[in-house]
Amino acid sequence: ATRRGGGGGAVPGAGRGRHRGRGRRRSGGITVPMCKGIGYNLTYMPNQFNHDTQDEAGLEVHQFWPLVEIQCSPDLRFFLCSMYTPICLPDYTKPLPPCRSVCERAKAGCSPIMQQYGFAWPERMSCDSLPVLGDAEELCMGYNPKSQLPSGRQHPPGPDCSRTCKCKAPLVPISKESHPLYNRIRTGQKTFATFWIGLWSILCFLSTSTTVATFLIDMERFKYPERPIIFLSACYLFVSVGYIVRLVAGHASVACDPEHHHIHYETTGPALCTVVFLLLYFFGMASSIWWVILSLTWFLAAGMKWGNEAIASYAQYFHLAAWLIPSAKSITVLALSSVDGDSVAGVCYVGNQSLENLRGFVLAPLVVYLFTGSLFLLAGFVSLFRIRSVIKQGGTKTDKLEKLMIRIGIFTVLYTVPATIVIACYIYEQHNREAWEQAQNCSCPGDPHRPKPDYAVFMLKYFMCLVVGITSGVWIWSGKTLESWRRFTARCCRPKKPAGAAAYGEASPALVGRTVLPSMASYHKQVPLSHV
Repeated sequence: ATRRGGGGGAVPGAGRGRHRGRGRRRSGGITVPMCKGIGYNLTYMPNQFNHDTQDEAGLEVHQFWPLVEIQCSPDLRFFLCSMYTPICLPDYTKPLPPCRSVCERAKAGCSPIMQQYGFAWPERMSCDSLPVLGDAEELCMGYNPKSQLPSGRQHPPGPDCSRTCKCKAPLVPISKESHPLYNRIRTGQKTFATFWIGLWSILCFLSTSTTVATFLIDMERFKYPERPIIFLSACYLFVSVGYIVRLVAGHASVACDPEHHHIHYETTGPALCTVVFLLLYFFGMASSIWWVILSLTWFLAAGMKWGNEAIASYAQYFHLAAWLIPSAKSITVLALSSVDGDSVAGVCYVGNQSLENLRGFVLAPLVVYLFTGSLFLLAGFVSLFRIRSVIKQGGTKTDKLEKLMIRIGIFTVLYTVPATIVIACYIYEQHNREAWEQAQNCSCPGDPHRPKPDYAVFMLKYFMCLVVGITSGVWIWSGKTLESWRRFTARCCRPKKPAGAAAYGEASPALVGRTVLPSMASYHKQVPLSHV
């Protein structure tokens, strides 16, 4: 016989009474398909589990074939075969079990997956009953997966597995609100994903809360057409809260069932999952609509020459569209029980497990919103360039108009680039997800070309989903914001001045900065240039 990766026998009695009398042993070549080419070619029966024939042993050991196929541990196949078809050496008659370390590595890799499906590691394959590698009193077989012979088969003989595997997505039949949890990424990557999402969600929360607070203390400063930026920031504020809830509650509490064994699939609960879904989906879609409204108001101001009061008269319709459309979509998702868990981010959303939901509720709306907003924005820029040309021909300075165009251009880039990247990530996911799931469930062992998701793409998607909220504060990054907060803190913290002193205090800026008076006087006579 031939064998690899360690060897030896056992002292008398090493079989611990599990083997039948040695006189009845019948040796022969290995016929169990899974154990052919394992590294040795002779075995004996009965084995330690009292299987009289290899057919009996093969029927039982092949129950572990799905675990061998998904390669939950490179040691599992050798460990199982060394237990069910023990090695037979012509000149060594003692049992030669696998080493404890082989068992422990196989158990560490495969036991968690067995538990997810309600199975425990078999007691009669307890690692504690096996000898330790290097023990002079009890010899055992070690195993080095890299030393496996090239000719050794990795799966039972038969047609090519790519032809026989007919498993399609979803991975297993689904009859209720849970979807089997399968390992797309490593544990270390999940830990980094938690840190990554937590970092950007906290920064997004700080930036958007500052923007919204600045608006609340100086509402008169933010008029149309810029005001939708505030509502867009408010939406991202709630989106960041959704991710922070997941950060505090934990992956399993939000995205998994109460026993933490399954990712939520086609559900409307529990409450924490639903809350996170509403925060992310409702306010995420509302932010996209506010982007369209912002582009529309810029177009009305620049292209149609509307004043801020004329645009503000339609504010109720803007709010109706911005809040009603996401409400209808969110209610539809909940009514169809289409909320599901994200196995990477640990949040509840829609389309994480269903491609139809991803295309209908996420991808298509985002494409429509981005395309519509970009059209309005492009038309507005064309109008601004025309106005700039007319003003220059009249000999008037265009510094303020050019500054406005630069600010609009910067904000446009800071929104459209992340939004486009998010859409590209969703397209990448919906195009490849079925292949990933089929490869995960029906993989050919050792196939180097098995399709796998790119971890970096998912991290990029989560970053781009939050970066718009961080950069939305660009519009308020100015000296006016500092002045607004200075006045606010003065009102809150300083004692109230006498009437005369207050009047003098209000007049003193005019005495110091007389050059500002003409522009201030004209402020109420015409629409400011920033609102053109």
